[in-house]
Amino acid sequence: MPVTVRIAPSPTGLLHIGNIRAALFNYLFARKHGGTFMLRLDDTDRERSTQVFADAIERDLKWLGLSWDSFARQSDHIARYAEVLEKLKAAGRVYPCFETQAELDLKRKTQLGRGLPPVYDRAALKLTDDERNALIAQGKKPHWRFKLNHTDVTWDDVVQGHKSFPAAALSDPVLVREDGVPLYTFCSVVDDVDFGVTHIIRGEDHVTNTAVQIQIWQSISEKPAPVFAHFPLIVSASGIEMSKRLGTLSISSMRDEMGIEAMAVNSLLAKLGTSDAIMPRQTLDELVQEFDLAKISHSTPKFDLEELKSLNAKILHLTPFAAVQERLKAIGAGDIDENFWNAVRANLEKITDVKQWWQVANGPLKPTITEPDFLAAASQLLPTTPWDQNTWTQWTNAVKDKTSRKGKELFMPLRLALTGADHGPEMKVLLPMIGPERTKARLSGEAA
Repeated sequence: MPVTVRIAPSPTGLLHIGNIRAALFNYLFARKHGGTFMLRLDDTDRERSTQVFADAIERDLKWLGLSWDSFARQSDHIARYAEVLEKLKAAGRVYPCFETQAELDLKRKTQLGRGLPPVYDRAALKLTDDERNALIAQGKKPHWRFKLNHTDVTWDDVVQGHKSFPAAALSDPVLVREDGVPLYTFCSVVDDVDFGVTHIIRGEDHVTNTAVQIQIWQSISEKPAPVFAHFPLIVSASGIEMSKRLGTLSISSMRDEMGIEAMAVNSLLAKLGTSDAIMPRQTLDELVQEFDLAKISHSTPKFDLEELKSLNAKILHLTPFAAVQERLKAIGAGDIDENFWNAVRANLEKITDVKQWWQVANGPLKPTITEPDFLAAASQLLPTTPWDQNTWTQWTNAVKDKTSRKGKELFMPLRLALTGADHGPEMKVLLPMIGPERTKARLSGEAA
């Protein structure tokens, strides 16, 4: 069968680095196998889902280049979930329950206090028809649980190997709340069946869900269940779990506030937790060719923001002018040409840094004067125009011969005066851009 994978984010918050790792793995797998990559919004939680977050999810995925081949909203399929629920009722695979959340919480606490696992006791199955009708007559609405077969659920996980779960150790999952809202566990399986999903690639926090969802799948479809691959979740450099609810490193904040490049995010996450080295990549096609689920390690990978920033700089250093020309206009640096970009890109950590070096070359700039007498003497030795990339060497050789200075003692006072910084692009490139007039003014301490 053709490969079909999906991601199903909830529009209840911004995508964070963990969400994107799952999306990227699915995207790369689909492209590697010539399959379909689906975006499906898990938006049945009407109270928390918003269009603002839905739009943000699409914006973030598009920015990263993770284009989807098909799109769906679970809120558009409520009638379909109701239809499947009726079939499960007729087959005796779901049953109505009337306990309140407070009653369920008390049951769990009691079980835990007795050293027992907090598994639902199936008390609702013991109700007689008269008792159920009496509860309904009192105005109580049931929630619906799926009745698990108490057998071992097994599958061969692409990442984790052979898995086996005793269903008797799991609570019968709630499929539909008392207010009629279908839940993720149910909707996800129905959609996976209907859209022909062949592989489910997701975090290991869903392993228990998989045991339940395989039984639900088998109860509503004769098709074989998908192939599962559960990868370890990433944690922060300090070992803290990455969580959307904590607002941990949203993609939008990395893009809009930190100036991180999309391919820096992709290059890091595609390799994080795999046997491949993390290297700067310019295109998603490169990552597609290198991707293999078999390379995913069983160990917990750590996400380090400083590593991402370093990778971001390396990618900028490799980025050609044609790839950033329009973006330079968007950040107010449209006057920058290819020669200038090539001259300074090796010193950029984020793309907006280019404006700093444009200011250095074109002014006005307040110089940093450390040795005025030395700078005055150096000014008298400036070569005649026109200036080119040999001018810096000609000038500093003349200053060295005149003053007997060399190394840092020679170069640093000149760099500080001309650029206001103790590091940056090669001075042989910057000096002709700064030009004779600004150079003389800055050497004398004037802002120019």
